[in-house]
Amino acid sequence: MDKILVGLKRVVDYNVRIRVKGDGSGIETDGVKMSINPFDEIALEEALRIKERGEASEVVVVSIGTSESQQQLRTGLAMGADRAILLETDSAVDPLSAAKAFVKLIEDESPGLVILGKQAIDNDNNQTGQMIAALWQRPQATFASEVALDGDTAKVTREVDAGLETIEVDLPAVVTVDLRLNEPRYVKLPDIMKAKKKPLDTKPFAELGIAIDDAFTTTAYAPPEQRSKGIMVEDTAALVSALKDKGLL
Repeated sequence: MDKILVGLKRVVDYNVRIRVKGDGSGIETDGVKMSINPFDEIALEEALRIKERGEASEVVVVSIGTSESQQQLRTGLAMGADRAILLETDSAVDPLSAAKAFVKLIEDESPGLVILGKQAIDNDNNQTGQMIAALWQRPQATFASEVALDGDTAKVTREVDAGLETIEVDLPAVVTVDLRLNEPRYVKLPDIMKAKKKPLDTKPFAELGIAIDDAFTTTAYAPPEQRSKGIMVEDTAALVSALKDKGLL
């Protein structure tokens, strides 16, 4: 395989407690730590392992977003990716528009495999990978917990409601990964320094000729209601009575 394309999304770090802006217009990101979407980081780790086994010659990381997304792409390069591409835009990009943009890149890059996280932790849409496969008209394997390449095919073990399911797909294909696929490597300082010399191409999203779909509009954000304090009851009868009063029984 010549090339693997990996999608990386910039999101609020999973360790950060999400806060809503005071005016309800969005999520507070000023001074907040941003990271690679955890599922995408797992996708990149798998692509790097495939390359290290000699089953691919190049790993290319791609992100869609503002110029600040270069930080996450540089992290991807420090992990071991060969080069990076940023489709720059200041607008929020919906899953379908993102998928169309990936397909445009696929036409230029001709990868043998496209790997993404199964979803992003900021919106949990779980749509982009499937849409890429549909638009590209290539097979897909979602929720992967194990990936094994064999020539022109990939055997993928998927996590499904009933347990595990193993399927075989022809390459090129789209794979979206789950948490248990691997554990991403730790980035060391020398790797961060080397990443600064690796190519990072920036392309305006508008030049792709893709109109960002605004079919859905978020009108306001609100934090969840604070949890009310519990009450102490003397016995089971009092507990049943309290639950009835709350309409739970």
